[in-house]
Amino acid sequence: MTIYGYARVSTAGQSLNEQKETLKTSGADIIFSEKYSGTTTSRPQFEKLVNLIEPNDTLIVTKLDRFARNTREALNLIDDLLKERIIIKVLNLGTIDNTPMGRMIVRTLLSVAEMERDMIIERTQAGKVFAKQHNPNYREGRPKRKKDSRNMAIFEYANRHTIKDTAIAFDISPRTVNYIKSMFMKKES
Repeated sequence: MTIYGYARVSTAGQSLNEQKETLKTSGADIIFSEKYSGTTTSRPQFEKLVNLIEPNDTLIVTKLDRFARNTREALNLIDDLLKERIIIKVLNLGTIDNTPMGRMIVRTLLSVAEMERDMIIERTQAGKVFAKQHNPNYREGRPKRKKDSRNMAIFEYANRHTIKDTAIAFDISPRTVNYIKSMFMKKES
C-alpha cells in the first residue's frame, strides 16, 4: 500500500512548495506535482499518477479542487478511483467515503468550489469593464518594468553570472532575468 500525493497550482508563478510539504507531512511517500490551470485538460503528472495507483493505495490532495477543472470531471474521477478501491484523503475535508453520504458531500463541495471560481471570474470581468469606462489610463495586464536602478543591477549581475545564479541572488524567476536582460539589450542595439 503506497501513499501518493498530488499537488497542483494554476500558474507558473505560484509555488508548489507549501502543498508538497503538507503532503509529505501527511504521509505521502511519492508526490506528483505540476503547474497547470484548472481549465487545462492535459495534466501529464496526474495522468501518470492515476495509471500507477493500485487498489488499497491512498491518494492525498490538499484541497478538493486540486482534482479537476470542473465538478463533473472531478466526480467522474473520484467515482472511478473509489470503484478501484483507492483511498482518497482531502486534507481540508477528510477521507472521502464510498457511501451515498460521502458522495453527496463531495458533490456539494465541488459545486460550491466551481461556483466560487465562476464568481471570481465574473467579478474580475466586471471590474475590468468598470475600470475601462472610468479610468482613461486603464491598461490590461501587468505594468511594464521600468529601467530603474534595481533592474540595472540585475542586468549587470546577469552579464557576469548565469541566469540561474542571478535569479537566486535577486529572488526572481529566470524568466524575469531574461526579460530584464532583453529590456536593456534593446536600448544598446
